[in-house]
Amino acid sequence: MFEIHVSAEFEAAHRVAGYPGKCDRLHGHSWTVESVVAGDKLDELGMLVDFKLVKGKLRELLESLDHRLLNELPAFADGKNPTAENIAQYVYEEMAKAEFFRELPHVKLKQIQVWESPKSSVIYSE
Repeated sequence: MFEIHVSAEFEAAHRVAGYPGKCDRLHGHSWTVESVVAGDKLDELGMLVDFKLVKGKLRELLESLDHRLLNELPAFADGKNPTAENIAQYVYEEMAKAEFFRELPHVKLKQIQVWESPKSSVIYSE
């Protein structure tokens, strides 16, 4: 089995409504997101999938979150807090829609990892 790990960053503010502490107040993070793509078959060049494709899709997704107040985005409407957990799930679900997954059925999205600080992260997978 092969795994490709690609990471990118974005800056954004959020608040965790109802949290019994400081996180209930508006604050920001320098978020890092890592996408892990896996498969067991390489192409004729010896590649699972071109890093460029994975990087491009991840950057496109994160651009929609960059320098935003995450609580205001449709993905976190109706009181869904933009926690690291919910951000990881959102990015996973959107990343899984990438065209290259349809074109390369042997390649699967394994997980998304989101760091809200250098020492705190969450992993989402299905």
